[in-house]
Amino acid sequence: MLKVTGLQKIYNGGATAVEAVRDLTFELGEGELVCLVGPSGCGKTTLLKCIAGLMPPTSGTVELDDRPVTAPPPDMAVVFQEYGRSLFPWMNVRSNVELPLKEKKLSRERRAELVGESLEAVGLTGFADAYPWQLSGGMQQRVAIARAIAYEPKVLLMDEPFAAVDAQTRADLEDLIREIWKRLGVTVLFVTHDIDEAVYLGERVLVLSSSPTVVQDDITVDLPAERDQLTTRQDERFTELRARVYAQIQQAKRGSGARTDVRAGDRGGSPVADEAAAR
Repeated sequence: MLKVTGLQKIYNGGATAVEAVRDLTFELGEGELVCLVGPSGCGKTTLLKCIAGLMPPTSGTVELDDRPVTAPPPDMAVVFQEYGRSLFPWMNVRSNVELPLKEKKLSRERRAELVGESLEAVGLTGFADAYPWQLSGGMQQRVAIARAIAYEPKVLLMDEPFAAVDAQTRADLEDLIREIWKRLGVTVLFVTHDIDEAVYLGERVLVLSSSPTVVQDDITVDLPAERDQLTTRQDERFTELRARVYAQIQQAKRGSGARTDVRAGDRGGSPVADEAAAR
């Protein structure tokens, strides 16, 4: 579904040039939920902007359904971290969710149907006439998610969408994303700095090295498909996977990350061995 090959991004600023992303290559299959983590400043947001067609890479390619991405694709949606800046305060919830649907030239009846379904999916049916400033931070982020899924994307990109909400709201939103993902079958690339969140949400976790960035590890999360905040986080396998991701992040912070040649059979190896090697 989504293929990133040899992606590099260099920011040129006068006499200096900063290589934010060096050589990123990975793929997402149709219907996968993949989380992406890495040290602060490793270029996660830069990567997402390149994938979304919001920023041209210096070299390399991004393909969606075997088509090159050179501008924002019509079948991709993005949920940003700063939900307060992505919602229009003078529009009510219904209008905020409906706005991108007007660009698709859908009928009024179809737009109303999609808005209703998406608000129901995020638990905001009774708040369609409210304005963003009347809602809590968690509810505003639900509006942003509703707007994205109402657009009926094939791929949903999420850039640390829960970073600004409290822990309880974050847990609720994590469960919401897995529920929506299973219901709609959409392909999701979820960027986060939270290791526990990455392991809880994802079917795979991509670990990025420090900048200039490469893929340091690609880990299969072989937890049960049905997950909940208590049982899953107490699972021994969850702890093992968390330790493996944490070890990789620490390795990346030390600047010792090297690109890993990841094959299908290499994923999900021994977390104990991996952590020992990282040390």
